[in-house]
Amino acid sequence: MKKIIVTGGTGYIGSHTCVELINSGFEVIIIDDLSNSTIEVLNGIKKITGIKPEFYKIDLANAKETFSCFNKIKNVSGIIHFAAYKAVGESVNFPLKYYKNNLNSLINIIENMQEKSFKNIIFSSSCTVYGQAEKLPVTEQSPIIKADSPYGNTKQISEEIIYDTIKSTEYLKAISLRYFNPIGAHESSEIGELPIGEPANLVPYITQTAVGIRKQLRIFGNDYNTPDGTAIRDYIHITDLAKAHIAALNRLLNKENKINYEVFNIGTGKGNSVLEVVKTFEKVTGIKLNYKIVNRRPGDIEKIWADTSHAEKELGFKTEKSLGDALLSAWNWEKKYRNIT
Repeated sequence: MKKIIVTGGTGYIGSHTCVELINSGFEVIIIDDLSNSTIEVLNGIKKITGIKPEFYKIDLANAKETFSCFNKIKNVSGIIHFAAYKAVGESVNFPLKYYKNNLNSLINIIENMQEKSFKNIIFSSSCTVYGQAEKLPVTEQSPIIKADSPYGNTKQISEEIIYDTIKSTEYLKAISLRYFNPIGAHESSEIGELPIGEPANLVPYITQTAVGIRKQLRIFGNDYNTPDGTAIRDYIHITDLAKAHIAALNRLLNKENKINYEVFNIGTGKGNSVLEVVKTFEKVTGIKLNYKIVNRRPGDIEKIWADTSHAEKELGFKTEKSLGDALLSAWNWEKKYRNIT
């Protein structure tokens, strides 16, 4: 079996991707510092796949720890790099925390890839690299606009680091997947989105409000230039997103990439407003949410959704699940995790 390192593999996107990797016949090695996840996620992965991945608790922003860890792992076919801080609002308040962690971890990984001659890396990028695009939907050729948050800027800089490194070497190959907004949970409800502390993302806040952990859902702004005044995003089911990583990885392993550094938008191609998400959740679950409109949140953009034609053509990737599917799976995960019938 081909051996794949998954950094941030106990996190939300990472854990679901580990499941798809194992189900596709890959051997998975997880590196994570557990700063925004729990070790119990490994048990969830095992319940779904029958396999518990090898695990290293490492701070990848620490060069010595990273070097020591990579020295223990041999014959790696590829790396999928998820490990990063990811809350837009927090990054506005603590920019240095984000620059230090997100950039140093990537640099340490690439340095060790060069040292060990590991060739292939999939980078977890974001649609935040486009900022507030003037033209929608955004394509991979849309201008990279100055980021509205330090988090978004770390994704822009990370892509530049990868691109510049690849130009300087003949053997390193990379694909950056620019995600839109992943939501939902695995159909088994064994793994899902479980942020540490107060959720920064919409859907876990919705499910925690529905289950009674949060008293009220806050909707940040209803004065945007959108049909209902709330911000619009492209929400993709987490299982669909995880499968996109398998398509990208196989593209590199099978040497089907056109150039040594490629980028792909990974979304549904459709935008939904925050209020549309709330109403859809209420429809598929039958639960009425307690929410209120508050001021806009610093760092948030007004609207964005993807042009997915490039990923469909080159990766053969297209989403299968609906917004309702994703929201219902998120609710089923929340209920199972809280032992609610």
